[in-house]
Formats: sequence, C-alpha cells, structure tokens
Amino acid sequence: MRELILLRHAHAEPAVLGQSDLDRPLSPDGLAEAEAAARWLAERRLAPDCVLCSPARRTRETLETVLSVLGYVDQRLEERIYEATPGTLASVIDAYREVDRLLLVGHNPGLERLVALLNSGQSSQFRGMPPAGIAVLEFGGEGPVEPGAASLSAFWWP
Repeated sequence: MRELILLRHAHAEPAVLGQSDLDRPLSPDGLAEAEAAARWLAERRLAPDCVLCSPARRTRETLETVLSVLGYVDQRLEERIYEATPGTLASVIDAYREVDRLLLVGHNPGLERLVALLNSGQSSQFRGMPPAGIAVLEFGGEGPVEPGAASLSAFWWP
C-alpha cells in the first residue's frame, strides 16, 4: 500500500427512540460536510483504488456522497470497522496491502487512534478527528501495516 486515506463519517442525526445506532442517517450538515470532503479529495486527485466502509448508515451515506464526486470505485462493506479498535483496523487494512491507495470510511475513536498508531507508534498520542475529517497516510515500504510504519501527509476537516 502506498497511501491510506481515513475518512470519518460526517455528522449524523441523533438516534430516535428504538432506532439502532447503525441506522442513524447523516444530518443536513453532515451531507454538506461529506460533499466538502469529496471536493477536497477530488481537488488533490486522491481517488482511491478500493474503499472499505463500515456498515453503519452514516458511513455508507458519507461514502455515497464522496463517490458521487469521485466516481465509481471498488468498494466493500467491512463489518469489523464498526466500533473497531486501532488494532482491528490495522488488521483489516493489512489484508489490502496490495492496493495502492485505500480509503477506509469509519468511526472514532478508532480512526483517530489508528492515525496516531501508524504515524507515531502510540495510539494515545492523537486526539481530534472531527466528523468528515480526512487523514492521508503514506507508507514507505511493502511491509506489514504496523505501528510507526506510515507518515501523516495531509489532514483536513470541514
């Protein structure tokens, strides 16, 4: 893997009585954030080769909005992304090492801790990946996805 793009889902509506957390849709503000994220990725020509997305509705809607700007990309729902620890996320990503540019759409606190883990080697060193925030990590070699193996090349939020 050459580049990993981590995208946190945009703002979602609060759950209504009896609604599962997995079923929460994006809010109107969230839709605007997802569109802004899509434009940022497009302006930097950061179209992924493959996308892994949490099954939560808010992540799928964020991804749909992004791909409406970037165009079709091979995409897979990955159940392990929902409520994942940084270690689980690293394991999921490691299975896609052959992909040049991978986009993962998921949730905090897993994403912000994964950024820190891959960049500095310590998952407790990073806080603050806002809704629709994007982190771009570059990998220097073909080795496994492990702590300290990447450098943070870009960070953006709406």
